Formats: sequence, structure tokens, C-alpha cells
Amino acid sequence: MHGRFRIILLMASDAALVNLSVIIAYLLRFESFNLLSPYLLDYYKISFIVVAIYLFCFYFMKLYKRVWAYASIGELFTIVQSVSLGSLGVIAMTYLLESLLPRSIVLSSWAFILLSVGGSRLVWRVMLDRKKGNGRHGKRTLIIGAGDAGVMVARELKNHDSGLLPVGFIDDDINKQKFSVLSLPVLGTRERILYVVSRYNIQNIIIAMPSAGADDIKEIYTICSQTNLDVKILPGVYQIINGRVSVNSLRPVAIEDLLQREPVKVDLKEIAGYLKGETILVTGAGGSIGSELCRQVAGFDPQRLVLLGHGENSIHKIWLELEAKFPDVPLGIEIADIRDGAKINYIYQKYRPGVVFHAAAHKHVPLMEFHPDEAVKTNVFGTKNLVEAADRAGTKIFVTISTDKAVNPSSVMGATKRLAELVVQNMDRDSSTRFVAVRFGNVLGSRGSVVPIFEGQIKKGGPVTVTHPDMKRYFMTIPEAVQLVIQTGAMAGGGEIFILDMGEPIKIVDLARDMIKLSGLEPDQDIKIKFTGVRPGEKLFEELLTAEEGSTATNHKRIFVAKPCLAEVSALDQQLVLLARNTTQVRADDVFDTLAVILPQFKSYRNKVKEVG
Repeated sequence: MHGRFRIILLMASDAALVNLSVIIAYLLRFESFNLLSPYLLDYYKISFIVVAIYLFCFYFMKLYKRVWAYASIGELFTIVQSVSLGSLGVIAMTYLLESLLPRSIVLSSWAFILLSVGGSRLVWRVMLDRKKGNGRHGKRTLIIGAGDAGVMVARELKNHDSGLLPVGFIDDDINKQKFSVLSLPVLGTRERILYVVSRYNIQNIIIAMPSAGADDIKEIYTICSQTNLDVKILPGVYQIINGRVSVNSLRPVAIEDLLQREPVKVDLKEIAGYLKGETILVTGAGGSIGSELCRQVAGFDPQRLVLLGHGENSIHKIWLELEAKFPDVPLGIEIADIRDGAKINYIYQKYRPGVVFHAAAHKHVPLMEFHPDEAVKTNVFGTKNLVEAADRAGTKIFVTISTDKAVNPSSVMGATKRLAELVVQNMDRDSSTRFVAVRFGNVLGSRGSVVPIFEGQIKKGGPVTVTHPDMKRYFMTIPEAVQLVIQTGAMAGGGEIFILDMGEPIKIVDLARDMIKLSGLEPDQDIKIKFTGVRPGEKLFEELLTAEEGSTATNHKRIFVAKPCLAEVSALDQQLVLLARNTTQVRADDVFDTLAVILPQFKSYRNKVKEVG
């Protein structure tokens, strides 16, 4: 009832404004201020028709369905369209009824109606804004960044009862200094953060710079951390594939924000071109990489998204999440072991996927050293089952996720992932399916990565354990890595090993120190760092390419292609038969020896590891 009364009130107001606007146009046109002039008496006879035409057009354009408390440029454009449509309707009426309403009056009244109707909405919004502002309380908040993201944050904080009261902006753009944005002042550059916090009694800080590099974020966070205030950040654009950010995404500063690497940019049109309308199969869909693949793929309107995983709990979790976030995307849920060739073939024939992302794998390096047979069964023969089934089902694109540990492998995990790459390349030579592999380094926040391990150790009060002071690794965030994986699918020609540019390798001990600081503690004072020694199968430094492979550039500056080493592939089938026999016998030494025959690099590195031991 309240909504209907509101519409009636608005229509009555608009009727009065339309009539008033036309009358003003008459008075100005004939330079007479006589409200009973013959011209106006003629208009009064048809005024109800004129008003009815405008109100119908306003209603048709849904002008009365708008929430004017949040009016913006979009609402203004709708008013212009509605008034223009109404004026055209009145002009048509003058032709049909041969009325005495001069068309010059219709044209001049257009501006007055636009000003009066639009002005009434503006006054409404201003009054509501003032009413909100007069009673607003909350933590006094400083926003770092006066660009689009910062303005979005300020607007949402002003329009919603978030418990945060925006006070002003910090921005390094000299042209914005001493100006106001949304009636909030730009209070200085980053060098003035500490002064502004003290001068304006700031209680909360928001970093709203999603396109900024890690160096800038790290410097700003270092300054903000000196205030001992709560500091939150909008996620980087690389963390959301469509680049859209929301105030609901605000979160504490995390280690991924401090990575020294420029954000990833993807070609959304190119990606959508091969995913939209296709059945997409993701293996390992419950894992950290697999689940993020599902989230991002679901945003490109696939015909169906099939989630395949071995662990029922993780699959159930991502299933419920996707149903809630993407209710219009049909899902297929399959609990299966990729080592079960018959079941995998059945799943492929059931869904006939057009695109496959293979993320299922055993990946814990030290654990696989003790169970090499399991690493071979999953990483090698599980992959073999998947690629053979893809070939039979007529899959268009198959992307397997590999690792930098596959280069000159010193571990069973790395060796088996290198074999998986060879299986994929070998199948591509004789199949219409485009088989490719994507190779990258460690992923922050993934299961088994150092980040959750360090977080747990910091919560317990330390020590944080690092294997060696010179240990270095390449790092990416999960969303960032997944975006590039999806991008490589659009670039797949068949047989490539795509290498992701991971930026500069980071020392693990530096990562540990940054995480301790993010927790508000001091390294070596509040939390000790302990060096425990290199573990079996580990190298101090991972590589992304062998010397033989080299690399060539692609049209994406963060993605390269390794040259295939076809000599390794020639006798692959015979060697896999021998490997399968040894795996069945479950003798670790036999598995190691067979891997060393297939991959001579693994033998040399393993000998070095034994010598060190």
C-alpha cells in the first residue's frame, strides 16, 4: 500500500509540474503573463490529454519504479528519454486532433518539464542525503585512493549504514590535491597519511587501489601499519576476472597483496568465446585450484559445468557454493578416481565435454618421496586415462595443470608431472583434440603451500620454520593463476607447454617475515624464524624451463610457450608399460629407477640428493 501511495503521489506531482511547465512556456512565448489569455484557455481544454500522455510515458519508462535515494546518471538519462518520448507523443496528438497547441510550445516546454521533473528527483535525493548525514555515526574512515574504486567505496559507505563514516581521501595525483570528491576532501599524498590520521582523528583505513602494483601497496601498508589502526583493502583486479570490485569485498591486507608483480590482464572476449555454451569438465574440482577454476568458468555462461573429484567433502562444498552463486548454471557432480579408467570413460561419454581443465594431482613433494607408486598412478596414469577418454569423446580443448617442479625434476612429484606433460604432448600428435599443459610455480593459499603453514605457526606463537635461508620460489595467487590457465585455453593450438610469467622469485624467509609483520608482530622478536634443513626432493631454486626447451612469446606478455622436446616422447608408450609394472609391484626403488630411465634429468638430480644425504 505504501508503494502504491508513493506512485500516486509522484504522478500527482509530475502532473502539476507538466502543467506548470507548459504554462510557463506559453507565458514566455507570447510575452504575456495573463493566465486567462485566449491561448492558455485553449490549452486548458486539452491539458488533461497532454498530462495523460506524459504520465503514460513516465510510467512506461518505469520512472516510478526507481529508488531516487540512489539516483545517478542512469536515472537522469531515463528522465531525458521519458520527457522526450512524452513530447513526441504530444506532437503526434496535435496532428491527430488538429489541436491549437503550437508545436513551438511543445519544444520549449520540453526543457521546462525536464528541469522540473529532474529537479524534483534531485531535491528528493539531496534531502535524503542530508537526513542520513545529520544522524550518521561510525568509525571515522580514511580512504587511500580517490579513483573509481575509492569513489565507489565512499559512495557505498555514505549510502549504507556500514558503521564507517568516510572523512576524506589520500591520493598521489597532484591534480586532485585540495579538491573534493563526493563532498569529501583529498587530504594529501601518501606521505601525509600519518599526519592526516592524527589531525582528523581517523579510526579506520581502507586501501582502494585495485590496479596498483605490489610495491605501492606494500609501501602504503607499511605506512598505515604504523598507525595501529584497522587497515582493510579492496582486492586487486587480478583477483576478480571481470575486474569488478565491491565494498563487500573489503578484507584485511593479505600476503598476496604484497607480491612484487604487476596484475594479470586477460582477454575476456577471447575467453568467453570458447567457454560460453560449452560443457566444461574440471578434475580435482574440490581442490584450491580446481574450485577457483569452477568459480571463474561459471561466470562465462557454460552450457554445463561438471565437477569431478575424489573427495566427497570438498566436492560437496564447492557444489553448494556454485549453486548459491550461479543458480542458472547447470552442474554435473561426479565422485570418481581418475585412476579408474572405466569410470572416467563413462563420465566423458555421459557429458561429452567440449573443454577439460585437469587439476587433479598428488602434489606434496616430501610425501610423494615415500609413496612414489601413488604419485605415478595418479599423476601419470590418471592423466593418461583422462586424455585418452577426451580423445574418444571428441573434446575440443584439454588443459592440464603442471608445475615448475617438472623442470629438471629432483622429486617424484616433479618427475610424474613431467611425464604427464609428455603424455599430453604425445596424445596431441594423433588426436583432433587440442592438448596443452600450463606450467607455473607455487600458488599462495593452496593446500600444502607455505602460507597456511606459516599462518598456523604464527597463531601458535612460533617458531616459523623455513628449510633454508636461500630457498626461493615463484609465487602466484590462486585467482591470478586460474585466470592465466583459462587464458591459455583460448590460445591453445595443440601440443604446447605454456609457461606463466611468475615475476621474480621470492625468498621464503622474506615471505615469512612479511607474514609475521602482517600479523602485527616483529620477526625474530615476537616470532622466531627457525631453519630446519632442505627436505627430500627439494631444490633451493625452481626453474620454469629446461635449457633445451627455450621459450617463445605469445600475444599475452605474461604467457610463453616452451619448445616441445619430441625426442623424449618417441618411446614413451613402452616406458610407461614398464613403469606400470613396477608401480603394481609397489617397490619404491623400482619406481625411482624406471623414472630415471625415462627422465635422465631426474636420475642426475636424484643422485645429487643421495650424495647430499
